[in-house]
Amino acid sequence: MTTVIANNRAYRVPDRTVVVITVDGGDPTYFHDGLARGIMPRLQRMLDEGGVFSVGSSEVPSLTNPNNISIVTGVPPAIHGIPGNYCRTPEDGLVLLNDAKYLRAPSIHARFKEAGVPTLMVTTKDKLRQLLGNGGVPSVSVERAAGAGIPEYGIESVEGLVGEPAPGVYDPLASHYAMRIGLSALRAAPQIRLLYVSLTDRVQHAYAPGEDVSDLFFTEFDVLLGEYLDAGCTVAVTADHGMNAKHDENGDPRVIYLKDVLKAAGIPVEEVVLPITDPYVKHHGALGSFAWLHLPAEHRDAARRVLSALPGVEEIWDREDAATVYELPRDRIGDLAVTASADTALGSASADHDLSQLHGPLRSHGGRHEQPVPLILSTKVDGPLADSFEAGILRSRDIHDLVLNHVGT
Repeated sequence: MTTVIANNRAYRVPDRTVVVITVDGGDPTYFHDGLARGIMPRLQRMLDEGGVFSVGSSEVPSLTNPNNISIVTGVPPAIHGIPGNYCRTPEDGLVLLNDAKYLRAPSIHARFKEAGVPTLMVTTKDKLRQLLGNGGVPSVSVERAAGAGIPEYGIESVEGLVGEPAPGVYDPLASHYAMRIGLSALRAAPQIRLLYVSLTDRVQHAYAPGEDVSDLFFTEFDVLLGEYLDAGCTVAVTADHGMNAKHDENGDPRVIYLKDVLKAAGIPVEEVVLPITDPYVKHHGALGSFAWLHLPAEHRDAARRVLSALPGVEEIWDREDAATVYELPRDRIGDLAVTASADTALGSASADHDLSQLHGPLRSHGGRHEQPVPLILSTKVDGPLADSFEAGILRSRDIHDLVLNHVGT
C-alpha cells in the first residue's frame, strides 16, 4: 500500500521514518530569535542544507487540544469536534475535552495503523494521550511514563528505554524527555514510519524569547532535533499556538473579567466558558484571549455593546458566524465568541481565578494574536503546495500533508 486515506485526503506511506514535532507554545519569535543569536546551530544547518522555514496559522481558539487534534487529523475543529480544551456540550454540560468519545474524526495515525503502517504518538501532557491514541494508536505521555510501556513494540518500560526517570510535567525539560522517548522508541523499533511528538508550553508560559530558561529549552530542543536528523528521519516542526505577555509593565495581569463586567451592567449570563481551561493551572490560571458566553437571546445585543466598548476586546461573533469564521462545531461553542488583544486575557469572575500559582507574570494564548505558528521541514516543499507554503498561508493542520505528500526528494 502506497497511500492511506484519512478524512478525505490521501497520504503517502513514507519509506523512512517521518517525525512531526508540535512545540506547544512555540511562537515563531522563539525560533527567529534562536536562529539570529546562534543558539540553534543544528536547525540552522538543516535550513542551510535544504530545509525550509515558513509561518502558517493555527486554529482559533489558539489552544492545545483543538490544534493538536487538527494537526493529527488534517481537518478543522468543525470536523473533528474539539473546539477547545474545555467547553459546554449539549449532552454532558461543562467538560474537559480530553476523552476520545468527543472526537468526530479519526487521526491520520489511526488510519495508518489500520493499514498496517507502524506509528507512535508521544505527548508530554497526559491530557492529550487518550485523544492522540484513539483508534488503537500506540501512545505514551511523559506525565504518566512511570510504570508505562509500549507493548506494541515490545517495550516494557518507557523509563527503562530512555535510561532515566521521567521528570514532572512542570519541569522545564519535560518536553525534551518526550523527544527522547521518541528517539529511544525509534532505536528499539526502527520499523516505525510515522511518529508524532507533542511538547508542553510550561517554559513559554513563563519565559519570553531570549530569557535564560527559554534559551535552555530551545538549545536542548536543537540538540535533540539533530539526533532525529542523524537517525535519518524526515522531520517537520510546527506549533499548536503562539504566546504573548498578558501583563502590564509592573508584571500585573491585564485581564477583563467578563462576568463581572456584564453583572455590573445588569446583563445576566448563564455561563462564561474559557476554553483554555485544563488541569495545568500553574501555566495560565485559566486565563487566555478567547471566551464563549452563554446567555439568553434577548440580552446578547446588550452584552455585545458593553463588551465591544472595552479596550482590549477585539472581536465578538454570534454562534453561527463564529462557527464559520473559526471553523468550529456549532453545538459545542457559546452564543457569543469573544477575543482579546495581544496583551489582554479574558476571565470569568475575578473570584474564580487563583493566580498565586503562576510561574511568573502572566503569559498566555487563545486569540488571533497567538495564531501564527512555524512550519519547518527538513527538506524542501515541492509540488502544488510550494507557493502556498512560501506565501505563509497554510495551516498547522497541513503539516502532515506537507511532509508526507509535498516534500522534495
